[in-house]
Amino acid sequence: MVSARPAVAAMPAYRPGRNPADLAREIGVPRAVKLASNEVAFPPLPAVVEAIATTAGETNRYPDNGATVLTATLAERYGVAPAQVATGCGAVTVLQQLTQAYCDPGTGIAFAWRSFEMYPLLAQVAGARAQQVPLVPGAPGGAADTHDLEALAAVVDESTRLVFVCNPNNPTGTAVRRAELERFLDAVPETALVVLDEAYREFVTDEDVPDGVELMRGRPNVAVLRTFSKAWGLAGLRVGYLLAEDPAVADAVRRTHVPFSVSSLAQAAAVAALASEDEVRRRCAAVVTERARLTAALRERGLPVADSQANFVWLPLGERTAEVAAALESRAVITRPFAGEGLRVTVGTPEEDDVFLGALDAVLTSGGAAAADT
Repeated sequence: MVSARPAVAAMPAYRPGRNPADLAREIGVPRAVKLASNEVAFPPLPAVVEAIATTAGETNRYPDNGATVLTATLAERYGVAPAQVATGCGAVTVLQQLTQAYCDPGTGIAFAWRSFEMYPLLAQVAGARAQQVPLVPGAPGGAADTHDLEALAAVVDESTRLVFVCNPNNPTGTAVRRAELERFLDAVPETALVVLDEAYREFVTDEDVPDGVELMRGRPNVAVLRTFSKAWGLAGLRVGYLLAEDPAVADAVRRTHVPFSVSSLAQAAAVAALASEDEVRRRCAAVVTERARLTAALRERGLPVADSQANFVWLPLGERTAEVAAALESRAVITRPFAGEGLRVTVGTPEEDDVFLGALDAVLTSGGAAAADT
């Protein structure tokens, strides 16, 4: 019998957010609300729909393997050379390409934990050591939710090839600020590549949370990862990209690229989305406004919600997390539980968030009130 590698056989399966239509059928209600996957609630941009329609007639041909137009557009937007840009089928695929490009078995990948759940899985597949550093409370007496950059720098050794810094952090929504991030980047040896994972950058409102592209400049061992899946509304088309100060880093990522993995539709949609930036900014502003309302409403209910710089909020419910998430699902609201730690809730429309708050109230007043004891 042919067997998978032990490291692969031992991997937990990635669990996407539940399909709301499936849940609605299961519990017998007309509609379920999905606040699990950090999608934006807005429909695709009109320019994106037009670009997809125009490009659909060309899908009998392979896409541009180098994503030339998209790469040039990104290069111009960020003031870098096209050689400093690499695209991929979503940011997570670019992370996989980085791991393939830089990690041999026995090398290290350093990152905070809890953070983006794919980081340890990528290390496992590569046979690399996962150098995990626990989060620390961002406020005195609070739950662990913030990067400890000093501790992260301390674990980087001669075997460390990649360092992932998710800023804002997924799933806690917290962000590290300019001074501490600059000190960290200066402390990491040049033999390790620091990847600033900024999937939620467009939702940042704290002026002291730096744009990673600014910090990248002049630092050849720093790269910035971004995606079109969140603020730009292209989650269903899968487009991510890397900006690297050193063109050799982007070249290495392109060398591990699966040919033609960014479809023609995705490329055209991403270019159209970039041309609609004003509308995207308006949408992000609406998300930020709703984020503030949702955060205030949760705090009014006695829940210790940290300031989020992303399009989701984090409820540190500890051991009650799975129970609360299941109770919410029974009331047709899908959230993202991290068992034993907390619940991540996407900022939805005001109507969706009101449904969530109503369901949460029902949970907390029906024997689940202990969930707030954190």
